[in-house]
Amino acid sequence: MTSSVASAVRRCQFIGLLLGTLALGGAACAAEITVSAAASLTDAFKEIAATFEQSRPSTKVTLNFGASGQLLQQIVAGAPVDVFASADLDTMERAVKQAVVVEESRVVFARNELVVAVPATSLLVLNRLADVMGPEVKRIAIGNPDSVPAGKYARDVLTTARLWPDVQERLIFTQNVRQALDYVARGEVDAAFVYRTDAIAAVNRAKIAFVTKTETPVLYPAAVVKGSGNAEGAAAFVKFLRTEGAQRILERYGFGRP
Repeated sequence: MTSSVASAVRRCQFIGLLLGTLALGGAACAAEITVSAAASLTDAFKEIAATFEQSRPSTKVTLNFGASGQLLQQIVAGAPVDVFASADLDTMERAVKQAVVVEESRVVFARNELVVAVPATSLLVLNRLADVMGPEVKRIAIGNPDSVPAGKYARDVLTTARLWPDVQERLIFTQNVRQALDYVARGEVDAAFVYRTDAIAAVNRAKIAFVTKTETPVLYPAAVVKGSGNAEGAAAFVKFLRTEGAQRILERYGFGRP
């Protein structure tokens, strides 16, 4: 074999190896899914993602948490997301109307409750919604109602109780429900509207004063995002949320079954 022929063979081998590597890389990327989920799902979804990966060793789950409304804005703006899980039906309905999720893939996988929480060491006695208007309650944390479902639920119940106009000067708006939880857990506010699961997660730092009745149930839907780079994996993750294994994980973190 002449040197020129040998060189050509080596070039062909190199190109073949390079193409094979690129193909494998593409396959690896295709096996990844990014899940954008409501902040209140943080702890449960970390465990669910790990369990899902164990059941599908070729799939890697990347988690992105935040306020449901903000996550939807990111998806609308073109963020590379495969699964969207919101903390309310309204935000998911907006996602459907804006044609950024696959409507037929949508499932409701969990429920929650809105509560008023106080610092663990607080001596405040709050038993009902009207009690948050007491003179000893000076600062109340809630998620921004324009983007945080927990904040919207809080605004709705306060409006129904005709307390919204008077309570606003006491409110501290947060970027998501977990930030409201952090404020109350650190004693930076006297009370906070959060989910029951959040208060449970902050055991020894915050406690539930009372459960507030919302006009609509607090339900969590999930759906595959249109244009997903791994639609098959995304659909599998959404379906996995309704399996017995995932439901047991959610229950351990205080969520109810849908």
